[in-house]
Amino acid sequence: MHSVKRVRQSPAAIQANKERERSKIAEYLALTNDVISRKKNKDWSRDAFDATQRLLETNPEFYTIWNYRRNILLNGIFPSRSINDILADELKLTAMALKEHPKVYWLWNHRRWCLQNIPDGPVVDNTSSMQWRNDNWNKELAVVEKMLNADPRNFMAWNYRRYVLASMPTQRPEMAELAYTTRKISSSFSNFSAWHQRSKVYTSLWRSGQLDPVKSREEELELIHNAIYTDPEDQSAWIYHRWLMGSGDDENQLLRELAVIEELLSEQPDSKWCMDSLVYYNKLLLKKHRPHSTELREKCLALLQQLEDIDPPRRYRYRESAEEIRRN
Repeated sequence: MHSVKRVRQSPAAIQANKERERSKIAEYLALTNDVISRKKNKDWSRDAFDATQRLLETNPEFYTIWNYRRNILLNGIFPSRSINDILADELKLTAMALKEHPKVYWLWNHRRWCLQNIPDGPVVDNTSSMQWRNDNWNKELAVVEKMLNADPRNFMAWNYRRYVLASMPTQRPEMAELAYTTRKISSSFSNFSAWHQRSKVYTSLWRSGQLDPVKSREEELELIHNAIYTDPEDQSAWIYHRWLMGSGDDENQLLRELAVIEELLSEQPDSKWCMDSLVYYNKLLLKKHRPHSTELREKCLALLQQLEDIDPPRRYRYRESAEEIRRN
C-alpha cells in the first residue's frame, strides 16, 4: 500500500512464510477432496455437513459445496431437528460470512434458499400461524439495512433488498421504502443504487395510483436540483434526472429544467455534466417541439465543441452527436 514502509524480511522468514502457505494450500486441497468425495457418495451425514462448513468458511465462493450443503439439509439434517431452528443457524452462519465477504453472490443465494424454506409457524387453534415466516423476513430486512449502513453502495445488497421487499409475507408500504431512499440519498447524493431504487418505487406508486405523477415529479425535481448544485460533477443525480424527465413530452417542464441547468453552468462553466445535459435536453426540445430551430442546433453544436475541449477521451462521441444534429 502507498505510504507504508516495507519491512525487509530475512531469507529464513521468507522461507517460513512459504512453508506456511504450502501447509494451508495442502490442508485446503485435502479438505476439498474429502468433501467432493463425500458429495459423490451422497453422504448426508452430520460429519459431511460440518466438513462443508469448514470448506465454505475458507472459500465462500465454492458454489458446488453450497449446493451439496443444501442437499445434506434436505436429505439428512431436516428430519432430525426443527427446520426453523436449523435454518436460523444457517442464516446466522451466512450473516457472519457476509461481514467479511459482502459481495459474494453465493452467500446471498443461500440466504434466499433458507428463507424460502422457513416453515409458516407453530399451529395455533388448529391453524398454522405465519409467525416464523414473518419474524425471519423482518429480520432479513434488518440485516440488509445493516449491510447498507456499512456500505451504502453495495449493489448486491440493494438487489437483495428488492427481493426481500417483494417476498415478505406482510408487504411493507411502498411509501416507507420511498422514505428509506430519501434518507440514503440525503446522506450521499452520489448513491446511484439509492437513486435507482427510488425510480423503481416511483414507477410502482404511479402505476398503482398512490401518487400523482405530475405533482410528484415536480416535487422530485427539487431534490435533484439540490443534488446537482451540491456536486455538479457526480453523474448519479444527472442520470436519475434524465429518467424523471422521460421522453420530454412536456415542453414547459423541459424549458424550466434547461433554465436551471444553464444557471448552474454560469456558476460552474467547466461542468461536463451541465453541458452534456444541456445538449441532451435541447436535442429533446428539437425533436419533440421545435424541429426547425436553427438557434437550438447552433447551441448544441457550440456545447459539443466545448465538451470536446474539456473531455478529450470522449471527443469522438461528441463529434458523432454533432454530425447527427447537422444531418437532421
